[in-house]
Amino acid sequence: MGQAHHGRSSLVHHNFLVRALACCQTARAMTAHKPGDPTTLNRLYGRSKGKPLRAGQQGLVDTLLPRIAMPAEGPVTSLALFGDDRPLHFEIGFGGGEHMAARADMLPDHGFIGAEPFLNGVAQALTHVDGDGGKHPPLGNVRIHHGDALEILQRIPDGTLSFLYLLHPDPWPKARHAKRRMMNDGPVDLFAAKLKPGAELRFGTDHAVYLRHALMVMRRHTHQFEWLCEQPSDFQNRPAGWPETRYEVKARTVYGHEVWYFRYRRRNGES
Repeated sequence: MGQAHHGRSSLVHHNFLVRALACCQTARAMTAHKPGDPTTLNRLYGRSKGKPLRAGQQGLVDTLLPRIAMPAEGPVTSLALFGDDRPLHFEIGFGGGEHMAARADMLPDHGFIGAEPFLNGVAQALTHVDGDGGKHPPLGNVRIHHGDALEILQRIPDGTLSFLYLLHPDPWPKARHAKRRMMNDGPVDLFAAKLKPGAELRFGTDHAVYLRHALMVMRRHTHQFEWLCEQPSDFQNRPAGWPETRYEVKARTVYGHEVWYFRYRRRNGES
């Protein structure tokens, strides 16, 4: 019975992979090769500021952000940030900070680093860190970088991170902009370097072009990452411990998008 179930599960997984690889071939045809990626472009794209901040948000930017901002230089370690040795999580482009804050509340003995170039997103994250207007105690295990995530990631010693999150990044859907996507070979190599063996990379998207592009990229990194997927439901349903965000709800309910969730485990000893 157990062997039969395993056989059916393996067949389902195999059939899914065949379909996924076909998508990758489509993505390759759709996406012209462009040299470079975010690790070599050395610049940020997209907005850095939106509508004016409310008075309370501006107050948090002026007072709370300097207290929990990343140091300007030096190695980024849990000892330097939190004064002890604890698991470190890093979120690239945290948007409004809902996922980061929820995970930090869920795991108070872990340390969380979030990077976001959009000032309005930073201000919203600070609201969560500060306790959402008294709804919960302030979060003392979060540090924020208002700027380029790669600047911080490069300062983290290799083999340090326990989790790395890339959730709903800008898809840059035009082929000529594919090199701007964070899910590219250079960043993925950097992710692999900074994650400890057995650590987890989580990637989420509601954009079909980015989905195909990411699958194609990760196919080239199977020596570094094991895809934690046995059946389609593993990436179609939000896993336990993966907090939902307003953006995700809006993508599904307002725009009618599917949302896909990917978990990859860092393999041992492969650079």
